[in-house]
Amino acid sequence: MIKHYPDNASNSFLKLRNSLISATGKAIGDFNMIEEGDTVLVCMSGGKDSYTMLMILLALQERAPINFKLIAMNLDQKQPGFPAHILPAYLEQLGVEHRIVEADTYSIVKEKIPEGKTTCSLCSRLRRGIIYRTAQELGANKIALGHHRDDIVETLFLNMFFGAKMKAMPPKLATNKGEFQVIRPLAYCAERDIASYARSMEFPIIPCDLCGSQENLQRQKVKDMLQAWERDQPGRINNIFRAIGNVEPSHLADTDLYDFKNMSQTRVEDEDPLFGDIDKENNPALTLATSEGTRIEFRRNTA
Repeated sequence: MIKHYPDNASNSFLKLRNSLISATGKAIGDFNMIEEGDTVLVCMSGGKDSYTMLMILLALQERAPINFKLIAMNLDQKQPGFPAHILPAYLEQLGVEHRIVEADTYSIVKEKIPEGKTTCSLCSRLRRGIIYRTAQELGANKIALGHHRDDIVETLFLNMFFGAKMKAMPPKLATNKGEFQVIRPLAYCAERDIASYARSMEFPIIPCDLCGSQENLQRQKVKDMLQAWERDQPGRINNIFRAIGNVEPSHLADTDLYDFKNMSQTRVEDEDPLFGDIDKENNPALTLATSEGTRIEFRRNTA
């Protein structure tokens, strides 16, 4: 039986684990990700993120005031070189309910997509369909994915750079038919903390470079850019993530989100900061002094 943390766990490890549990619990609470009686399909890729997600959800399951069920799932897409034995053995030793789903999407993608073209779109569609069908088969109403804070920020920049769209990964969304909800419990967790936790837990990591897709290469470039920013100014990634949840449509340019033509949604707080303190009713910084001919003068208030 695999334990939830090492016997010789240091104080720093326990502090890190508690921090991840706290951040995950807060994300679940903020977005109402898991409710009483839910069955959560936990998608396992074999990477550090999905291992961490499963272990943290198991820890939360023990202490949560509600009852919910977890079913771990791994999809074997029959990619050449994929070590299909690792996850089944780990999940068996962990003692968690799980399903190993086998589907040869690899050969379909290779057959349909010409050599040299990106395979991401078709591969993700096939994978998504299999996950939804598996959730339906198992009676799961929530599907948990292991994306973390840094993934969400990277996706924001990928969509801006390559899709001309301000779009990231939502912590929670409903599928098109509303049958399931996709949740990202690690949305508030930093990748560096997850990586540190995974190293201490010594998870049997499965390499994530089997397909070498163009999207993955582009994501790595964005990741490198963000990490360089973070080294130059620590806290920048978190500030960008916070900005995703603190949007002011009146200061962007999307006419579907804000009525720029008629300004019917105008609020006091939407006022352009260029006006500064000039027109404040009480104690303005500047006051209109004269307006004669071609000359208008504002004077500073000293009182």
